[in-house]
Amino acid sequence: MTVRLHWFLPTGGDGRTLVDRHAHAPNEAGATRQVRGVRTPDIEYLAQIAKAAEQLGFEAVLTPTGTWCEDAWLTTVALAQHTERLKFLVAFRPGLISPTLAAQMAATYQRVTRGRLLLNVVTGGDSAEQRRFGDRLDHDRRYARTDEFLTVVRGVWRGQPYDFDGTHYQVEGGLTAVPPDPLPQLFFGGSSPAAGPVAARHADVYLTWGEPPAQVKEKIDWIRSLAEREGRTVRFGIRLHTISRDSAAEAWATANRLLDDLDADTVAAAQAALGRSESVGQQRMLALHGGSREALEIHPNLWAGVGLVRGGAGTALVGSHAEVADRIEEYHALGIEHFVLSGYPHLEEAYWFGEGVIPELAGRGLLDRGPAAAGAPLLVASGR
Repeated sequence: MTVRLHWFLPTGGDGRTLVDRHAHAPNEAGATRQVRGVRTPDIEYLAQIAKAAEQLGFEAVLTPTGTWCEDAWLTTVALAQHTERLKFLVAFRPGLISPTLAAQMAATYQRVTRGRLLLNVVTGGDSAEQRRFGDRLDHDRRYARTDEFLTVVRGVWRGQPYDFDGTHYQVEGGLTAVPPDPLPQLFFGGSSPAAGPVAARHADVYLTWGEPPAQVKEKIDWIRSLAEREGRTVRFGIRLHTISRDSAAEAWATANRLLDDLDADTVAAAQAALGRSESVGQQRMLALHGGSREALEIHPNLWAGVGLVRGGAGTALVGSHAEVADRIEEYHALGIEHFVLSGYPHLEEAYWFGEGVIPELAGRGLLDRGPAAAGAPLLVASGR
């Protein structure tokens, strides 16, 4: 099992700080708020990141879903025209569209892009966010609906009329006339008791946020045991930020600068908002730092500072290129295959990682240097 690397498309905005994802939202007076150092997520800038990720040897880019970012399906199919090999890990929320329509969209996407679609299933951990889209189900019922949704999607992909009679969906003769080829891999995350069985039944890759290795191992063991009961094998991935530099001192100086940009009121407001989330994974992220700026290195080279203001993935690998590679190797030894990474700003950090850490990983024999990495630079393993 080799390491498979993915990057992130900041369709909610990017910049030199831990960007407020609401930076481009109108305020109560109707004016768009200005945040220092923010780059708008226009197609030209996102294309720069996508092209860089492809050239550096990343397999795919994750594109988020939610109120405060561009639509992932539309944005990535546009970016597919600017790239040749790069795959797109499209995040979407089951329940907001018909599962038969989602299956059809995926099939069309695969034909348009010649097989470059991966799907990230986001059930949703914030009822207020879900209600913006007209969804009023509670946390556990959303996972029950996701279970039915993915059952229908996989049924419809068989290319024969498919019937389903469930609590949330009733489908008669559901059909994707020309199934996607290949079938998109399904990435799925969730830390709650309601999420585990759904992942075990449907996920190709179970994706966790960047907790310390001991906690990640517990999740892997949990999902693996549930999948075995279903007669399935699930692969594993992790979502992390990175700050990799030629020396550890440079990397930690960058992390400290990001922290210094955050005032106490900003952190307090973000923690209050995140604390209302129903997501068990989000609560686990918050528990890593408890809202405090102290002791943010929660494991060697694993920094929880991002989670002071950012929802979702809240930890970063910080250190020299070799140290970051060490931590990736540590997670890989636990069974993590897919690493979905990001950094601020995403264009520059893609190069720091791609020119520094990727050669380290290649030198350790952890990367497949096949066609997917054909565009990656040939660099010596000693770094940038």
